Amino acid sequence: MVIEQSGYLTESQLDGIFGALADPTRRAMLKQLAGGAATVTELAAPFAMSQPAISKHLKVLEHAGLVERDIDRQRRPARLNGAQLAAAVAWLEALQAFWEGSFDQLDAVLAEMQSTAQLTQRKQRKPT
Repeated sequence: MVIEQSGYLTESQLDGIFGALADPTRRAMLKQLAGGAATVTELAAPFAMSQPAISKHLKVLEHAGLVERDIDRQRRPARLNGAQLAAAVAWLEALQAFWEGSFDQLDAVLAEMQSTAQLTQRKQRKPT
C-alpha cells in the first residue's frame, strides 16, 4: 500500500494528525501558531471558551506532534512543529501520486477499449 511505500509516518501517527486536524478550533489554533509562539492565554483570546478547554485542544495537538511547548520561566508557550505536518503532507502526496498513476492506467485502458470498439464497428459496417 501507499503508507508502506511512503515510509513517513505510522498509521497511529497519521490517525493522531488527521484526528487533530478534524477539529476547527484546533485548525484555527495551528493557523494562529503559524504566526509565532503563543501562550494558552493568547491562544484562548479569539475563542469563546475557557483556558482549560483550550489546554485540552493544545494537548491533542501536542500528542499528534503538531505543536511543541517550550519552558520560558513560568510561561509555556506553544509553537508549531512543521516537521510533523510536512510528513503528513508527504504522505498525502504519495497517496495522490498513487491515484494519479491509477487514473492514467485507467485512461489508457479506456482509450484501448474505445479504439477496439471503433474497429469492430467499422468491420461490421463493411459490406462483404
